[in-house]
Amino acid sequence: MAGKPVRPVNAIDQTRRMLSLVTYLKERPGARVEDVARAFGISEEELVSDLDVLPMCGTSFRGGDLLDIDTDGERIWWHNPDDVAEPLRLAADEATALLVAARAVSTLPGLRESDRQALLRATAKLEAAAGEAAGASARLSVTFESEGGVFADVDRAISERRRLWIRYYSPARDELTEREIDPIRLVSVGHTYVEAWCRRSEARRTFRLDRVAEIRILDEPSAPPEIELRDLSEALVQPAAEDPEVVVEVGPGGRWVAEYYPHDSADELADGGLRITLRTPDPASLRRLALRLGRDGRIVSPPELADSARQAARAALAAYDGVEAQVPRGGPAVQDG
Repeated sequence: MAGKPVRPVNAIDQTRRMLSLVTYLKERPGARVEDVARAFGISEEELVSDLDVLPMCGTSFRGGDLLDIDTDGERIWWHNPDDVAEPLRLAADEATALLVAARAVSTLPGLRESDRQALLRATAKLEAAAGEAAGASARLSVTFESEGGVFADVDRAISERRRLWIRYYSPARDELTEREIDPIRLVSVGHTYVEAWCRRSEARRTFRLDRVAEIRILDEPSAPPEIELRDLSEALVQPAAEDPEVVVEVGPGGRWVAEYYPHDSADELADGGLRITLRTPDPASLRRLALRLGRDGRIVSPPELADSARQAARAALAAYDGVEAQVPRGGPAVQDG
């Protein structure tokens, strides 16, 4: 909802809320959306977002026994509460998967101690119920990549509403930059990202966790401005209307650009190519695209970006020619000793 302060979204807190929501809805068939949102202290939009996730949850990851919950926008209906309320029965492979995952998550750095202890208690109960399957799971382990530590720090910073300092690798510029960010939420779209307010650019930015080279939680409180959360279900990169406009013309071999870059328009050209109009908060990042396209495309506007791309191409060719000049045709010269 526009103009409403952003409440940082913590994955663990959201999971707790959704578990409570299941119990709440079971006891209140046909509950009104506005009443449920008020009871949980969230907006109706956040509640509907939770309701979109719940039908993908259930007592089995085999595809059955899922929660049949829907809403008409005013009331919420749960059509199969009795089926889901039946005692949970796990197959051996399901119990093994749950135990391995639970043990792995319990070792994550940054996990709050109360959550760790609750997870360990649940794991112990599951081990007792699983019997022989628990023995098999003890021989398996999961090791999280470095992204796991970054995730834990970001999740903690969101929970404690604290600012982060990061060293971040930008592939568009092929450089590491230092930034202070106010984290807003974690999102997963293929990779895991943190959406945050970047104090360096004074704008909303999205950072991929596996490109964070170093991270520190600062004592300074996180204070992102009042901004509207975007729907990232369609795509992670969603340029804003105020972002600068860039026009790129590509030949038949560069039509893939329209598939990978969100754009305002893609008009057909006589040679089978496209004239693509797109927006980006950082037009300079498209120089790398121009170099990658080579003869298959060119930047048309803005003029200064087109000139910059041509200069980058000339510099690349000059460097290449310099290397070639040092190596005579037929191979490097060999002198008799």
